[in-house]
Amino acid sequence: MNQQDKRWALVTGASSGLGADFARQLAAQGYSLLLVARSLAPMRKLADTLIAQHGVAVEVLPQDLAAPGAAQALKERIDALGLPVELLVNNAGFGVHGAFHQQPLDRLQGMLQLNIVALTELTRLFAADMAARGHGQILLVASVGAYQATPTYAAYCASKAYVLLLGEALHEELKPHGVQVTVLSPGVTATHFFDVSGQQPTPYQRMVIMQSKTVVRRALSALAARRAAVVPGLLNALTVFGNRFVPRAWQRRLAYRLMRND
Repeated sequence: MNQQDKRWALVTGASSGLGADFARQLAAQGYSLLLVARSLAPMRKLADTLIAQHGVAVEVLPQDLAAPGAAQALKERIDALGLPVELLVNNAGFGVHGAFHQQPLDRLQGMLQLNIVALTELTRLFAADMAARGHGQILLVASVGAYQATPTYAAYCASKAYVLLLGEALHEELKPHGVQVTVLSPGVTATHFFDVSGQQPTPYQRMVIMQSKTVVRRALSALAARRAAVVPGLLNALTVFGNRFVPRAWQRRLAYRLMRND
């Protein structure tokens, strides 16, 4: 089997957390992998492990997707390799915690560039190829915070609401072209999220935290089942469902109490 005949999955944010677990579980399913993140060393280590354990092909592509134009540059690198992407896992993203008016503007800009702009550009670029071929899969990673306003994570949750609505719309748009789109909205997950966001986990967050590999397993099951969206974890799913019956003012006030560190 040559490189073009393999099933290739592109995973962004693949150096740790959900991205690394997506890579592990997809390799176990027989996918060859394109791993993308800023940090080269952990991806190389992960690639060596996956090649040894599963015999799949792995290409490591270091790229800072928060840089303007990075998505187009990544697409050109993959096209130059001649590797058709069958599955795109748009996982790269981060949050910034704290009072919105005190957050560094460059951090906010970088977060929005990664969470919204790069994700949109990658989705657009690879969806076009998939639609032309008549098959493909796209998994977008949002957040349970996408379902409500969340003070102290105002811009982050707003960015994830964009991802959720984009993915649900594309689920319908691309279905006639043979392309499946699913949105994953995890709750608190055991990753490096808090290290990056600058928040100390609250008692509530420590109580509801899920393991990354469990979240990934449920996401891939939802993708295979052709679901538009999935919220893993019973408490997370109940929260999203219950919000339909709770005034929005109550939602955001409760979220503020649960997210504050002071």
